[in-house]
Amino acid sequence: MPVPALPSKSSVVLLPGLACDAELFADQHTVLAARHPVHISDVHTRAPTLPAMAALLWAEQPGAQVLVGTSMGGMLALEMWRQAPERVLGIALLGIALLGSTARPDTPELITLRTQACTLFANGRMDELLAANVLFAFHPERARDKPLVQRYLAMVRRAGAAQLIAQNQAVMARADSRPLLPHIRCPLLLACGEADGLTPPGRVHEMAAMPPAARGPRGHRARRRAHADDGAARARQRAAAGLAGQPVARGCSCCSCCSSHGISV
Repeated sequence: MPVPALPSKSSVVLLPGLACDAELFADQHTVLAARHPVHISDVHTRAPTLPAMAALLWAEQPGAQVLVGTSMGGMLALEMWRQAPERVLGIALLGIALLGSTARPDTPELITLRTQACTLFANGRMDELLAANVLFAFHPERARDKPLVQRYLAMVRRAGAAQLIAQNQAVMARADSRPLLPHIRCPLLLACGEADGLTPPGRVHEMAAMPPAARGPRGHRARRRAHADDGAARARQRAAAGLAGQPVARGCSCCSCCSSHGISV
């Protein structure tokens, strides 16, 4: 079905994924800021639960907003819609995790894996997990891009073990968002990479079938981590298309923690 275009000056809130910061959206911010007021949220570092993060962000950002969430940021976007649907002009969920770990609460098995990972973080084994995560976070061709990988690793190290633990705890405690999906009436974009092992395109299309205004495009040569070195033209294409509710030509998404250690987001 056609998705209505959003006002050209809509305010945009970018919601980073677990252990991510403004670096994740550096290139996209440059392009978006030419057309929209843009805010990159950091509430995931300042509040202990997704409801508290959403309430804090709504208190700090007046008026209606377009929400762009990657991974855990997508969970936060859904929580923000839950709290104030009348203030949400549109939602883009980029690099969303499997339907079973984005809209649904964690399974007991995944909670066990996340808890084990948090123990490893607390015991000083963060770098060990991050090294393993590179294989999941990047398209195979991009995993050999050392400068790009180092930008990713530096970002997660800036977050540190305490934030990795706290944010995983927030994810484990999240509410079941499945009942919300059929009621979302604002434009909704769902995007993943074709090579994303954590978010197979079929899962995205499954989620896209639930809300009336959803689109579920795929991106070539994309996996979980946003291409930090994407050119402005590609970023502009994605940003303009996403905000207009149209399919995206190339995928962008965020980093995630290694699914093998139970902290995929």
